[in-house]
Amino acid sequence: MRHIDAADRRIRYTGRVAHLDEGTRFYWPGSFAQVAFTGTKLSCEVTGNVVWGTNSLGLVVDGRLSKVPIRREQNGQRQTLLLAEWLKEGQTHTVTLFKRLDCSCSYTLHGFETDGAFLPAPAREALRLEFYGDSVTSGACVEAVDYVGRTDPCSNDSSYDNAWWSYAWQCARLLGAECHLTSQGGIAVLPHTGYFHYPNQIAMDETWDRLCYFPEAGELTKWDFSRFIPHAVVFALGQNDHHNALTEQDDLKCEGEHKALWKAEYKKIARGVLSHYPAGTPAVFITTLIRHERTWDEAITEIVAELRAEGLNAHQYLFRRNGDGTNGHPRIPEQTEMAEELAAFLKTVL
Repeated sequence: MRHIDAADRRIRYTGRVAHLDEGTRFYWPGSFAQVAFTGTKLSCEVTGNVVWGTNSLGLVVDGRLSKVPIRREQNGQRQTLLLAEWLKEGQTHTVTLFKRLDCSCSYTLHGFETDGAFLPAPAREALRLEFYGDSVTSGACVEAVDYVGRTDPCSNDSSYDNAWWSYAWQCARLLGAECHLTSQGGIAVLPHTGYFHYPNQIAMDETWDRLCYFPEAGELTKWDFSRFIPHAVVFALGQNDHHNALTEQDDLKCEGEHKALWKAEYKKIARGVLSHYPAGTPAVFITTLIRHERTWDEAITEIVAELRAEGLNAHQYLFRRNGDGTNGHPRIPEQTEMAEELAAFLKTVL
């Protein structure tokens, strides 16, 4: 058997991952490690940190999508996961191990092992995209396909989550692009709003520039933006911002003083992100098919106009069924609908 550790250059990494002495740590959804090899089987060694829910790591073996469980009772223990076996001998195989979920878990990859030979790291795509968003961008509840157009199932325990099927990653694949998903379910723009990390809400105002972004995964750390320079950035926030983090009522309206504060903070985040990239990098602002008040989209229209007046290359895209497609999270077909529309629009601004 041949082993390579997590620092080996024959492993391709995508996403905001931390390269540490003990291995490579994964935090954000859609981040992945990919290897090419000749052999009949492949395994990896990981240390998991499951925070809640039913968790699995995403897996793509020679184009076939699957998953491998990672269990909370084994938190902090090194465990060997069998990723593939009975592969054809003498052929080149590619395996992608990715984070299906957002903050419900983090994990450290220590290395891979095969009975064949590891090959040079798979090539990267020439086009690069970055997405800032919430649960829809993360692919939350996307695999609950029996609930298309309906509210989420009561049994939602993160087992339906899969970043692979998010509109963001689907859009990137349609365009042949590498992508980073800087997204988290329940997150809002302003501090002390939204649903993420209740009752001590964490908002996008303090996560957009993070590597480790939630305390259960370890010390909060900063991201080095020079590690990934996208050709376009998509901002997909506004779905959770009606919640004041105190009650279950939809008690924050996009109007008056709150609207002004929300717009100012959203523009500050966008400016902060774009300040790390070449001048003229397109920024596309969207919301989703989930039903919501149109006042948030109207405020985004104003944000885009104001950023353009500052000289930024800002755009807004409204989906054909924007804000009127479903009462629950978009499922695979609805995420595909969004991906196809957004990919067509991005072609016009890239």
